[in-house]
Amino acid sequence: MQLSSLEGKVVLVTGAGSGLGEAAAQAFAGAGCTVACVDIRQESLEHVCNALRAQDYSCHSLVCDVSDADAVFTTVEATVKHFGRLDILVNCAAVDYTYSVEELSIEQWDRELAINLRAPFLFAKAAFPWLRQQGGGHIFNIASTAATRAWANASPYHASKWGLLGFSRGLSVEGRPHNIRVTTLIPGGMDTHFFDRFLDQGIPMPDKNNLQSPANVAATMVFAAQLPPESALQELIVTPLNETSWP
Repeated sequence: MQLSSLEGKVVLVTGAGSGLGEAAAQAFAGAGCTVACVDIRQESLEHVCNALRAQDYSCHSLVCDVSDADAVFTTVEATVKHFGRLDILVNCAAVDYTYSVEELSIEQWDRELAINLRAPFLFAKAAFPWLRQQGGGHIFNIASTAATRAWANASPYHASKWGLLGFSRGLSVEGRPHNIRVTTLIPGGMDTHFFDRFLDQGIPMPDKNNLQSPANVAATMVFAAQLPPESALQELIVTPLNETSWP
């Protein structure tokens, strides 16, 4: 199989200020792409972009609240205006409020679904016309093994990630006639800041030996994007080899 080159492709990554988003920005840049790094945190964005520029990679930072529809459409338009095109969208931004249903506030529920589920819809809606006009593209929606199983104190996270899986399947069908591929990436535990909230809540931190590097997960995105155009990796589960809670 001859993998396609990503040289010169423009990639927009949400949640690029840290974690898997940062790893995705690094991986796609390393594959020859120009990266639009999107995050709500200016300082984190500049840290990531400075690291990319230090390696002579091309990138652009855009501050955006992904739950704000107007901001999302403005961000996508600004990316296309700045680079002249958009080829790959990576919906990576996410939050997780680890509380029981009784403890969880209505505002937290709404916020989590707004970022984890509504935002990928908004970015896909904003990007789809550009991808269609240029003859194709690729959308990655980052789910979680929380979209395939369940545990306590994570109801909004499960709802958002199960919902994202369903949204991706529907979007994939709509994209096919326009050569727009949609891949749902379903990673298991990763060694990122995502677990830092556990410390504030007195929840035991997971054993890092049971976590995987986000760089490994990001590499699978690059591989999926490099598949020949007649093939699509619809869904991809990537877990640490010794993840004890899988399957």
